[in-house]
Amino acid sequence: MLLALTRDRSGRAWRLADTCAACAAATSHTAVVPDTLLSSPRPQPAVHPRSAAHTGLRTEFDERVRVREMLTYLGAALPRFISPAARLLALQCALGADTRAHVRLPAGLLRGMRLRQNREVWLELAHAGWLELPNVRAMPWQVRLLDATVLDQAPGRRTRCRAADWALRPVPLVLPATTPALRLTALVLAAHTAARPEHSTDMDILTRLCGHSAQQAGELLDRLVTTRTLRAWHHNRETDEVIWQLPQPQARTPPSHCRVATGHDSPEGRSR
Repeated sequence: MLLALTRDRSGRAWRLADTCAACAAATSHTAVVPDTLLSSPRPQPAVHPRSAAHTGLRTEFDERVRVREMLTYLGAALPRFISPAARLLALQCALGADTRAHVRLPAGLLRGMRLRQNREVWLELAHAGWLELPNVRAMPWQVRLLDATVLDQAPGRRTRCRAADWALRPVPLVLPATTPALRLTALVLAAHTAARPEHSTDMDILTRLCGHSAQQAGELLDRLVTTRTLRAWHHNRETDEVIWQLPQPQARTPPSHCRVATGHDSPEGRSR
């Protein structure tokens, strides 16, 4: 049995229920809640307690897992029409919420995310019934989230705040100032990056967490290669996997399925 989250057509009501995998797959507006979103224990990487380097790796691992969990939840909780900028804001709010679902947003954070003057982003989340509009006359801005599931987050708030900070600079895919769509795509990839040369996730997961189509995903991945944030990427149509490689210090020949694009490749299987 799986725990599934189902949204009604208006997006204002949610239902959590135990269901089988077949029923969850056949029900519209439904996503399976990962075990890591609950209070069940998660496996941790083996580290030496006296090694500062290993401790840092473990902290980064925890932050990446926490962001991946929250992105997964928001992919189901937010309507598909929510823009990348609004999704990035929702992530910061969800990770920074206290036990009363209140969030304090410092002026520096709003300026860094270019959200202070972007009222449309706030209206998107308010229209979806996810938060109340903040009082823009008071600083720092304080927001109340209307999503009760956010209160069930684990672990503690300090860990979630570190994850929120990591989400602003998602190593190893840190980008300079660019569009929210590109930042969100890089963040989702960073949250699914593993300790191996090649990284992957399902195309369905990528498009659901970013709120865009497979064609848009291909164009954004191409852009990440153009900016040298990625070395190469490939969409395996048989498994529906998106596979990407990070830049390497030494020049290496990419595998046959991660070709260097000539400018004539299709969006699903090209890289530059």
